[in-house]
Amino acid sequence: MTSDVRKKVNLDKDLLAILCCPETKQGVVLADDVLIQKVNDAIERGALKNKAEKPVTEKLDGGLIRSDNQILYPVREDIPVMLIDEGIPLAQVS
Repeated sequence: MTSDVRKKVNLDKDLLAILCCPETKQGVVLADDVLIQKVNDAIERGALKNKAEKPVTEKLDGGLIRSDNQILYPVREDIPVMLIDEGIPLAQVS
């Protein structure tokens, strides 16, 4: 049985406070559920690529948005994936 119910991302507030974009050093904030749903819908359609131009195939539990709202870093199983190539340009998400 598959379920589209995502568990709430549980990131430590102190960890979130020190995380930043590895590329620009801008701060990041937790993405809201509406954006994550849009991203996951795009992943399901096969319409999303990361900064390395590779298709994103695994749905996200959550994400961290760079403060300029251009890049989303995936969060999977409460672990932020803070790698430049794994960042998802948000211009692809409508």
